[in-house]
Amino acid sequence: MSPMRVCVPGEKLCSVEDCNAGTGVYERHGYIYSSLVGYVLRKNEGEKLPVISVVRETEAQLLPDVGAIVTCKVTGINSRFAKVHILYVGSTPLKDRFRGTIRKEDVRESEKDKVDIYKSFRPGDIVLAKVISLGDVQSTYLLTTAENELGVVVAHSEAGAQMIPISWREMQCPQTNAKEFRKVARVQPEYLEA
Repeated sequence: MSPMRVCVPGEKLCSVEDCNAGTGVYERHGYIYSSLVGYVLRKNEGEKLPVISVVRETEAQLLPDVGAIVTCKVTGINSRFAKVHILYVGSTPLKDRFRGTIRKEDVRESEKDKVDIYKSFRPGDIVLAKVISLGDVQSTYLLTTAENELGVVVAHSEAGAQMIPISWREMQCPQTNAKEFRKVARVQPEYLEA
């Protein structure tokens, strides 16, 4: 995905001969200028000329792309895959809800035939994953956790406490000391906030 161009108020974006003015812009002396700090968007809306607009960062629509690290919440599991809702791409929250699937064979790199989804994820877990295939409006994104840095980052025990990772495949409840199986992520320092 190409990065979106950032602009500032008063910045000349294009000629009125090249585009129609949309939101967040104004026309003056045959040119279209930005009236906001934000991202430049060009859309063809069935007209002869594309419409140029400027949107603020919170309004810009970010889409999961192949290779992107996403944060998602597990919504359901069965013996073949886990269903998730994608919440963030990198550190940017998504405006719209996107669905994803982590298949049994995409949970870890080795011993793929021995993976048990029920011992890897539970509904409600927060997971770091990587996009391996794009979805569309009707389907879901295919995700993988087959790297040491990917997997469950936040999980709650049956007692409701946030669990602590004790190995790459187990987390423990600090209240009851009960252990539960998960595909635990080895979270890298760049993903931790102080």
